[in-house]
Amino acid sequence: MHIPNEMLNGTICPVTAAISAIGIAGAAFAAVKSKEKPEAGRFAAVTAFLFAAQMMNFQVQQGTSGHLLGGVLASALLGAPFGILAMALILTIQSIVFSDGGLHVLGANVLNMALIGAGFGAVLRSGVLKKSASSKITEVLSAGLAAWFSVLTAAAACVAEIALTGAIPFQQVVRSMVGVHAVIGIGECLLTALAFYFLTERPALNTSTSWNISAPVLAAVLMGGLLSPFASRSPDGLEWIALKYNLLHNSAPAFVSLLPDYTVPVISSEIISTSAAGLTGVLLAFALAWGMMRGLSFFNRIESSY
Repeated sequence: MHIPNEMLNGTICPVTAAISAIGIAGAAFAAVKSKEKPEAGRFAAVTAFLFAAQMMNFQVQQGTSGHLLGGVLASALLGAPFGILAMALILTIQSIVFSDGGLHVLGANVLNMALIGAGFGAVLRSGVLKKSASSKITEVLSAGLAAWFSVLTAAAACVAEIALTGAIPFQQVVRSMVGVHAVIGIGECLLTALAFYFLTERPALNTSTSWNISAPVLAAVLMGGLLSPFASRSPDGLEWIALKYNLLHNSAPAFVSLLPDYTVPVISSEIISTSAAGLTGVLLAFALAWGMMRGLSFFNRIESSY
């Protein structure tokens, strides 16, 4: 659901950028104030895992594909403010390094997949949990259900943003957009529930080399380095809608990214090129996420000293 530069133009771009900037600032403030913070290694490992998981497109109906958005999973594993920050970091890396989602529409993508996906998704999950008896099963099911609904909400928000540019009336495309993402959301639901079950922190193993860090890192390396070349090449739900309704317009790229479309230009083999780009993204996501968490801890120590 990464909106490309060719799909949005006009005032909607700076407006969504401003909303996203305010939302990220709020998430950072809440993260600094939070009493329950994930370790830097855990935050980095989950962020790297989510980056790699988004490379794994799976086939759905009508020649379309989908992939894990991961907003609800991020907030469920890390806490809502940290989930928002992790998703925003992933989207920024994807835009700047891999040309996945345009730079001037980054605000819209952050709004849809970080603030709505992880933030509103966390609210949805909390609402389901309050109405259910507390258990591991209800936690897993609530994560899956919230993930499915968050995909539909993000899809509707994407349509609203396109409609606000005047490209197409909202009512003309919303049924198709939400319909295809309702099917993609089933995959989101199942993958979120499964990943949440296996990646939930194990307090008894809470060491720097424990399951809490090693499991998501190993999964990220496996997906990014070995499995990503074999992901579905069919257009994702948003790309399919864009082609169906002719929503893409010509525009010059803002800049040329280093690893466009998750490839290394100097490597001729498509499989090796994609694997190398995937591993690079995993390492970059881990390193930047670790640095971000250390920076938040630094600000927390400064605040505590006063």
